[in-house]
Amino acid sequence: MNLLLRNALVLDVVSGEYSEGDLRCADGRVVEAGPGLRAPSGVRVIDVAGGYVVPGLIDAHVHVTALTADLGALGAMSPSYVAAHSARIMGEMLGRGFTTVRDVSGADHGLADAQAEGLIRGPRLLFCGKGLSQTGGHADFRGRGEHLSDDHPCCAGVGRVADGVDAVRVAARDELRKGAHHIKVMASGGVASPTDRIDSTQYSMEELRAVVEEARAANRYVAAHAYTARAVNRALEAGVRSIEHGNLIDDHSVELFREHDAFLVPTLVTYWALKEEGRAFGLPEASWRKVDEVLEAGLVALERAARGGVRLAYGTDLLGGMHRHQNHEFRLRREVQEPIAVLRAATVGAAELAGMAGEIGTLEVGAHADLLVLDGDPLEDIGVLADPKHLRHVIQAGVVS
Repeated sequence: MNLLLRNALVLDVVSGEYSEGDLRCADGRVVEAGPGLRAPSGVRVIDVAGGYVVPGLIDAHVHVTALTADLGALGAMSPSYVAAHSARIMGEMLGRGFTTVRDVSGADHGLADAQAEGLIRGPRLLFCGKGLSQTGGHADFRGRGEHLSDDHPCCAGVGRVADGVDAVRVAARDELRKGAHHIKVMASGGVASPTDRIDSTQYSMEELRAVVEEARAANRYVAAHAYTARAVNRALEAGVRSIEHGNLIDDHSVELFREHDAFLVPTLVTYWALKEEGRAFGLPEASWRKVDEVLEAGLVALERAARGGVRLAYGTDLLGGMHRHQNHEFRLRREVQEPIAVLRAATVGAAELAGMAGEIGTLEVGAHADLLVLDGDPLEDIGVLADPKHLRHVIQAGVVS
């Protein structure tokens, strides 16, 4: 698709400055920017009349297969049924301005290929397959009275159980075999799992290092679910590239993030949504009672990380009917960060984490033509990003959605 946007205010998210002019896209890429560009024949021209143009948003922590907040129920569902829901969820994400998402357990090569081939409408999908969990860990959804485990290797579900260095190597290699962009490990307890404590650490250092070694061998990286400083610090010392959540980090965590050039992906909105609506969308009562342990700590952790110079990416981690709150993360982060810092996390920051700097999250010539036209200035009012009603156009790969 060839497209020319005229009379735009184009944001450079690195400098935080706007430039007035035109932006031309061809073959899915940004090919030219500047004032008074010529429109070649056959190019669609849209006069945005002073509209604000920013890169397409990137959500670095989603679960597109999470049609319910009861994640343990997914494994017993028909894969075709889950895929149908995932297509709906992805289409709605694109409609909210997210042109790329990083799925951190649940999505697979089938969904990614379907999106890339245009079979389903949605963001570009960076997937990890199934997250790795120890027995009794954050992706082991058996209750205390259940013994048998079936990880449904070919079917829906967000995790697989693997114990011991050899087993986690095999599991990591298997997800990489299926095309994983990254590997997800559960390095602490969590809200959605029935038998672990949030303050637990999970996987030995030897197991964590084995997963990191396998990912690096394939030129990929590891993302770790972790809440407490103890769990976060162990994961960082093992070589994990991104920490998901990190609500209870300490000052030493900040030092380790900088030392290892790692990323923090806070997911503030999910705790807000789970507290408000979690039970209505399938979150078990025992999990709902865990939310308070991490809800208030999230903003404090974000402020500590931002002040300490930690690299940040935007994430939401929403489940079930709560996906619709995806943009509310902008408003929550604004409580401790300036709008440009939050927008950078959802563009250049997330692109760097995903290993796609210069490809997405930017409007530089040569980048994928993923961009949004807004009816207001998001640097003056974060509500422009927090409320999708301000989206005039969502453009992905040069195509107006």
